[in-house]
Amino acid sequence: MDEVNMPERLKKRIYLFYAAGVVNLLIGVYVMFFGRSFLPEDKITMLVLFFLGFAALDFWMPVMMKKKWLQEQKKFDQQRKAMDTQPPPGA
Repeated sequence: MDEVNMPERLKKRIYLFYAAGVVNLLIGVYVMFFGRSFLPEDKITMLVLFFLGFAALDFWMPVMMKKKWLQEQKKFDQQRKAMDTQPPPGA
């Protein structure tokens, strides 16, 4: 199984998670480098950890979504093969 047969809704959701991850990463890096001019040090640390944590989550979720979809497809294929190998009822 590959991603070619993946539903468009799932692909769109995965791309949105990646986009959100990039945005969170950029905001976290921005606060890390330029936040010193307008924020206290403890808030910078908290905000950087917050945004980088959510960026990590946003990059991890699509991997798990793909993995779950592939597992479901594998299970579906196994069920279909099992149904194909069984004789029809009453035969």
